Amino acid sequence: MTTALVAAEWVGAFGRPFFQHALLAGTAIAAAAGLTGYFLVLRAQVFTGDALSHVAFTGALAALALGYDLRLGLFAATIAVALLLGTLGRRGRPDDVAIGSVFSWILGLGVFFLTLYTTSRSAVNGSAGVNVLFGSIFGLSAGQALTAALIAAAICVAILAIARPLLFASVDEAVAAARGVPVRLLGFAFLAIVGACAAVATQAVGSLLILGLLAAPAGAAQRLTARPYRALALAAALAVTQMWAGLALSYTVPNVPPSFGILAAATAVYAATFVPAVRRPAGRSAGHVTTR
Repeated sequence: MTTALVAAEWVGAFGRPFFQHALLAGTAIAAAAGLTGYFLVLRAQVFTGDALSHVAFTGALAALALGYDLRLGLFAATIAVALLLGTLGRRGRPDDVAIGSVFSWILGLGVFFLTLYTTSRSAVNGSAGVNVLFGSIFGLSAGQALTAALIAAAICVAILAIARPLLFASVDEAVAAARGVPVRLLGFAFLAIVGACAAVATQAVGSLLILGLLAAPAGAAQRLTARPYRALALAAALAVTQMWAGLALSYTVPNVPPSFGILAAATAVYAATFVPAVRRPAGRSAGHVTTR
């Protein structure tokens, strides 16, 4: 295929409504996931993100089984369970035992709602369950894309609004509490944001793959720089770039699902940070963060 034909194909892609909707929602969702994911990695709460991805699956199927919009179940379940996990932990930070216990119970509940949905309502929308698991970003309507983009933008604003005190509480919780930072309240606020981010990201990559969008760009950014604000911006930029790359790959090769393309790009970038010429100087460990 000549360069002219490739260029013409891409001009045509931007003129297609389904691609425009995917690009609008995907860009905002990726930015929100990058910003949120950075603090998940910094606070060693990646397992929380994994648990909430399965909560998204359960919440969406519960809403579908009961005849409601799946987005209602997504946001209600993820935010509620995120706050529940915070109450079971210390200072708004759930521990692994609490997460594992809730995780297993929620996943079992998801299986129940999946059975209920497939036996009673699947004839109404037989692909909905698959879309929840693997995402359907190319299937978003204009209204759904705009709603997702606005919610993701609100998540970005919320993260940036609490970034400074949250960074302080994440790096040195005891000193932050002694200085009057509301550590517990910040922990709950952050968990609610993570829940909302997991819910909105389900529409892009599906509940099974949310963790990759949250963790991979943030992990790569943390390996590339020890400066937190630079890493925060880099995580968002990498997530958006990987979203674009995944959408481009899926559009160019129709047999490649968008969620696979997005996560393949994210994994490739994270793997590249292990190349000595790419990662930051060895004098700083992957877990080291400087507040400069």
